[in-house]
Amino acid sequence: MLNRIVIMGRLTRDPELRRTQNGTAVTSFSLAVERDFKNRESGEKATDFIDVVAWRQSAEFVCQYFGKGRMAIVEGRLQIRDWKDKDGNNRHSAEVVADNIYFGDSKRDGAPGGDFSAPAYGSPAGSYTAPQGGGFAEIEEDGELPF
Repeated sequence: MLNRIVIMGRLTRDPELRRTQNGTAVTSFSLAVERDFKNRESGEKATDFIDVVAWRQSAEFVCQYFGKGRMAIVEGRLQIRDWKDKDGNNRHSAEVVADNIYFGDSKRDGAPGGDFSAPAYGSPAGSYTAPQGGGFAEIEEDGELPF
């Protein structure tokens, strides 16, 4: 049987890391995922809010690097949970259990969340300065191509 899901959307809130009684890391969050088509009457795209659960290192990764509004790509499986509400009624919930989580944007795109820019290789953190003139030097041409 095959049960694979890939979704891309924005986190609706900051994820919070929790631990089970035996210390396993877990977090749950929701992604706002736009549909590919527009509504005929309003001309707007509808949005689905999909619940996601991440465990262990994936949970720690999400809580460390993602925040509300950050674009995420989640790969996992669909899981349906049965539960009883406070009135004793049988209920069902669908959620994606995340296997892999990827960045769907970059900090340079103006996405909210932490600072993901890295200093230049070999320089102390925060000390990188871009060279003047875009970092390119003029090449003198002698009229012959090198190939």
